[in-house]
Amino acid sequence: MTRPPSDTPHLAPATTATGRHDTRLVVIRGNSASGKSSVAQGLRDHYGRGIAIVGQDVIRRDVLREHDTARGANIAMLGRIAREALDAGFHVVLEGILYADRYSHMVTSLVRDHRGSSHCYYLDVPLEATLVRHASKADAAYLEQVTDTHLTSWYRELDLLPGGLETVIPADSTLRDTIAHILRETDLACASPVPPPRCTSSQGDAVNPPVLMSDPRVAAIPVHECGEPLVDVRDHGFRVDPRKQDPLSAFAHVREGVLARLKQARSLLPAGTDLLFIEGYRPLALQERYFTEYRDELAATHPDWTAEELHQNASRYVSPPEMAPHSAGAAVDVTLVDQDGHELDLGTRVNASPEESHGACFTHATNISDRARHHRTLLLNAMESADFTNYGTEFRHFSAADRYHALMRQEPHARYGPIQQAQPADSATQERGPTPWPGFDPRTGNKRKASNGDTCA
Repeated sequence: MTRPPSDTPHLAPATTATGRHDTRLVVIRGNSASGKSSVAQGLRDHYGRGIAIVGQDVIRRDVLREHDTARGANIAMLGRIAREALDAGFHVVLEGILYADRYSHMVTSLVRDHRGSSHCYYLDVPLEATLVRHASKADAAYLEQVTDTHLTSWYRELDLLPGGLETVIPADSTLRDTIAHILRETDLACASPVPPPRCTSSQGDAVNPPVLMSDPRVAAIPVHECGEPLVDVRDHGFRVDPRKQDPLSAFAHVREGVLARLKQARSLLPAGTDLLFIEGYRPLALQERYFTEYRDELAATHPDWTAEELHQNASRYVSPPEMAPHSAGAAVDVTLVDQDGHELDLGTRVNASPEESHGACFTHATNISDRARHHRTLLLNAMESADFTNYGTEFRHFSAADRYHALMRQEPHARYGPIQQAQPADSATQERGPTPWPGFDPRTGNKRKASNGDTCA
């Protein structure tokens, strides 16, 4: 078996990006009777729910009843269905003859745009073996309709996609061996709705760990502040937990655009499940206190760590103040509750640190129950479908339009930057802070009506 040049996730342009960083795209191509459909079904049989099979014959022949031509409507439809399934959090198996001269642009564009890892396979079965396999089919009506003459006219020898994308699987690979090979290579061997990363320590640090807030690439993202105001989520029917309550109720505020995304995410949850809002905006002074306290805790536990190591490890759990999405009003900490408001099991308490939870706070931690993983998948699917980006070391933390989100989505700049909280003034003649929170008057605790210039384009 030859191997593809790369099967690692990559960052696609934000305008065309599809899927998530943890979804898998598997493309299986080959001549008629080469075993494509059997391999696809075998992958699903092993993995279970969570895999979408997008079959060329189903769309071209059964749905559209069209001939296979270079201008066939099924080509674009196959790509759109695959993208929709990936965006919804499904792994996708795209299978069919998919002649290279007709389908290569659709397939290569899909691979290019997929945020997760993509794996392409070509089942290389000689014509003689193809005819033998065809003759062994039990469907007499199909055998009468599709003859050896048809198969011979359709056959193309080693019809590979350009760019060396495909692993060629030879004819002597049994169905069982082929399925096992693909399951192993794609990380779909573990029957979990979202495959967890392989961990090297009890704290959930993966071989390919998430990008941390301390990464210089986050700081390099420019901020084009749009001036969008903060709004109170309690005015919009959300369940809000009081554990992070502060005197000015800053915790219950988020940017208007973040609120809109929260509403969308909430609508995507299954019946009987709801979001529980924990914390939104966090003033810079409070963010700095949290970061310093946690860094000092780590310093006491690890006196041999350098200042850089302390800074990096502290950023797993608390963002450096200058990067913090919470202090931009761009981030939310949320979890799930049932219809009675009881928190669902997501593997650990909401604010548990990596040390306290033994890494279970990491979004794709392996040391949690199947039930907790299922609940995390529900939350992740809903939030990411609403255009939030999860911070991989915290299952509860999501942000949008901040520096971290922009980096992960390959957007040119962030739209939300840090908000300086103004201090309450003692009299009307005293000056307010240099950058009061948009949409909030710290003198009175009342929300101000935003002007037209306060909203993002």
